[in-house]
Amino acid sequence: MVHDVDGFRPLQFERFDEERMLARARAFEAELGRRRSVRHFEREAVPLEVIDRCIAAAASAPSGAHKQPWTFVVVTDPLVKARLREAAEAEERANYAGRMNPTWIEDLRPLGTDANKPFLEDAPVLIVVMRQAWGIGADGERLQHYYTSESVGIAVGFLLAALHHAGLATLTHTPSPMGFLQRLLGRPENERPYLLIPVGYPARDCLVPDLVRKELDEVRVRI
Repeated sequence: MVHDVDGFRPLQFERFDEERMLARARAFEAELGRRRSVRHFEREAVPLEVIDRCIAAAASAPSGAHKQPWTFVVVTDPLVKARLREAAEAEERANYAGRMNPTWIEDLRPLGTDANKPFLEDAPVLIVVMRQAWGIGADGERLQHYYTSESVGIAVGFLLAALHHAGLATLTHTPSPMGFLQRLLGRPENERPYLLIPVGYPARDCLVPDLVRKELDEVRVRI
């Protein structure tokens, strides 16, 4: 029998039989298998409460010492989105003009990407994920955080799955360098840009690269 212990509570966990476990695993695999990165969005608004609930799901992710070292900045203001696009495209032009080596550019060619990023204005919502390198206490003191990159990466995975499950399209955009995001969004010095996620409905004529994912035996090793 499990008894309450100070600072702990009984685990809420539902155990399934093997048949149901496998059915749920296959259904979840199929659902996430349909997710694709989208670069062409309708400008139609999406329900912000849906965005909030998906962020709440992401914020339930595990983190080092439960420090929850993330901030999700939701951008819908067209003027802010325009400024972010301008800054991102400036960095990307420099990347394609020489920062990226020829192999990198060639690897990107099948995806049809270039320095133009219209999705930063077309998508009705941009979620900028910030990694808190350290915390700030109630009195302004610096608080130590642990495994921040790993923790935020897990939360981002939760977020992408939640947004897809809710019926929204996403893109994982990593303009490099990303320091302009912190500056333009007025974020505090302890926050570091981690990822920019355009969110919305895909354009009605949206096309995505015809990619083939690795088979299970190529990514899973049993020992």
